Amino acid sequence: MKSTAHGRAVSENPHLATPALVVVIDDDPMVRGSMDSLFRSVGLRTKLYETARDALAAPLPDEVCCFVVDIRLPHIGGLEFQSALSARGDDPTIIFVTGHGDIPMSVRAMKAGAADFLSKPFRDQELLDAVTRALDRDTERREQNERKSSIRSRYEKLSPRERQVMRHVSAGRMNKQVAGELGLSDITVKLHRANMMKKMEAYTVVDLVLMWETLESDFRTLL
Repeated sequence: MKSTAHGRAVSENPHLATPALVVVIDDDPMVRGSMDSLFRSVGLRTKLYETARDALAAPLPDEVCCFVVDIRLPHIGGLEFQSALSARGDDPTIIFVTGHGDIPMSVRAMKAGAADFLSKPFRDQELLDAVTRALDRDTERREQNERKSSIRSRYEKLSPRERQVMRHVSAGRMNKQVAGELGLSDITVKLHRANMMKKMEAYTVVDLVLMWETLESDFRTLL
């Protein structure tokens, strides 16, 4: 954690080679400048955009980051920006800020996955707290995605028979039951099971069940 002049610690991820990034989208140059100074004062990096259109034209940062986005923007509003990212398969962590917000608007933003919704005027510390939470959330999201990708990569290396064995073992079936279900001998099932556990890097059945649940919920087309 890093102590700030604003009386609140800003989280620092020890695995990051550089400070986390905050992307600001606001059409008011004074607001952009103020946020830029605030975030840099606590050791964060920034990237500034005047419009959501400009931000959509740029590649999404492939690093721990969060977006601070004004709801009311020219051409493409904040909520439309969020929808456009979702439509193309991107899921950044977004904090919305607005001077004209209402409850239905905030509910819509949060239901769509926004990390926070702040109404202007807000204190610097409120914004820093929101950014800290958002960066922690983005870090966790990226770690989960990496774990899912790793599990999927290992699963794709299994043979069709090993995938069948994994499904049955994850369902709690014993080797004899699996053998009966697949029409195999016990010895053959044991061999497939040993190879499958090694490829999946699963040290216990509990490990395997957790991996299967991840595959089942996110990669049904593989099963």
